[in-house]
Amino acid sequence: MSVAVRQVRKEYDGVVALDSVDLEVAEGELLVVVGPSGCGKSTLLRCIAGLETVDAGSIWIKEREVTTVRPAARNVSMVFQSYALFPHLTVEDNIGFGLVVREESKRQVKEKVARAAAVTGVDRLLGRKPFQLSGGERQRVALARALVRDPDVFLLDEPLSNLDAGLRVQMRAEIRALHRSLGATMIHVTHDQVEALTLGDRIAVLDAGRVRQVGTPVEVYGRPCDLFVARFLGSPPLNVLHGDSPLAQARPGVIAGVRPEHVRLGGEGVAARVELVEVAGSDAYVHLDLGVVARVPTEERPAEGAHVRVLVRDADVHRFDAESERRL
Repeated sequence: MSVAVRQVRKEYDGVVALDSVDLEVAEGELLVVVGPSGCGKSTLLRCIAGLETVDAGSIWIKEREVTTVRPAARNVSMVFQSYALFPHLTVEDNIGFGLVVREESKRQVKEKVARAAAVTGVDRLLGRKPFQLSGGERQRVALARALVRDPDVFLLDEPLSNLDAGLRVQMRAEIRALHRSLGATMIHVTHDQVEALTLGDRIAVLDAGRVRQVGTPVEVYGRPCDLFVARFLGSPPLNVLHGDSPLAQARPGVIAGVRPEHVRLGGEGVAARVELVEVAGSDAYVHLDLGVVARVPTEERPAEGAHVRVLVRDADVHRFDAESERRL
């Protein structure tokens, strides 16, 4: 096990940021921690890095307990949301800054900087200053700076959130390719569910300082452990079917839900009226007067105001206990 977080608790002035968090990251794994703003994602990352002290529990890196070890001695590299580049230094000096502080030889610094710059594709930018770079280029420089240390674990704190949509997709693919080429252990924090589902070997869903579920993207999306996870992951979100909904058999004490892609139009289904159609590229979101949204291919979308038939297979319905909201 490369990283282990065991029963970690962190409070700020009586507000619980992390509540007995247990999490393990395997050697060479890319784990994505995802959750809404304020759920404790960045706090967890900062505790692993040693930038925050924990109130209880322990943190282990490479079978070594580092709970009270100073950040510089933990051998981790962290990439921040703000990039944190020195504006007065060149790209080359930014990447090699940590090595210079550690008093490595000039030859070693130059070799390591060149290697990291080549891996991240910024080798042609070494003489520039940060203000001369685009957002994507600054992000690559921040990644290169993390790479030169050859750390035991990479910690990435929402590194793509300041980029535009197109660049986020590109950088997401680059981080994934970089992880595969290095075989390094990475923990990536994000609030973007699409980023989490497409990037991680596994994802950990946090809410209010607690780990709700950990698993592969397919497992967590396909079999959410509770109603929160089911509603948080997915766009559009899970349709919650009320007890009087004709689309699912009502059961006392049970909350039923179905994903928009499993709401099927046509056939021998229930009669419904189309209230709104949102076109989102190749998909269209069809809002029905039954209180549900169907996701269909854009070319198959019905017109607004049209009368359609709606069918939901029982096998596609997720059911949760109404009191605990846990999966049944």
